Amino acid sequence: MFCPRCGRQNDDTANYCQGCGSPLTAPTVTGTTIPSSAPAGALQYATFGQRLVATLIDVAILSLATGSVVVATFGMGVTLGFFAPWLYEAFMMSSEWQPTVGKRVMSIVVTDIDGKRMSFARATGRHFAKYVSALLLGIGFIIAAFMSRRQALHDMIAETLVIKR
Repeated sequence: MFCPRCGRQNDDTANYCQGCGSPLTAPTVTGTTIPSSAPAGALQYATFGQRLVATLIDVAILSLATGSVVVATFGMGVTLGFFAPWLYEAFMMSSEWQPTVGKRVMSIVVTDIDGKRMSFARATGRHFAKYVSALLLGIGFIIAAFMSRRQALHDMIAETLVIKR
């Protein structure tokens, strides 16, 4: 199926264009268009501010949880500080619930480029790609404010979109 906005060829099962992220519609049948699962114009990307607030909420939740475990185990649970954020994000984003708690509060969700729920592997890749965004002095996060699809570097690497519900 070709994107009506940019003309890129996409998979026939795709809901959103892999090139520009705009909603796709099914082919026309006798002059009428059959809409895809998302109505045209319904796709709105999450803003930088919404993403920032969602991240701060998730950081607060993870800090409280891992801090409690570290204190309860007298410092022996310090490795949880590495594994907890990864498992929290990967399991939440690949689950039926889909977004993390912070993203759910902000009414945003992370999908693959086709607008479908991410796999655990893609969610894991997106999580660890955030380290690349951070290592570039945070510029990998900041570019989301200036990109047309509001993608940060880790979203581009993992081929994901952050959209409003």
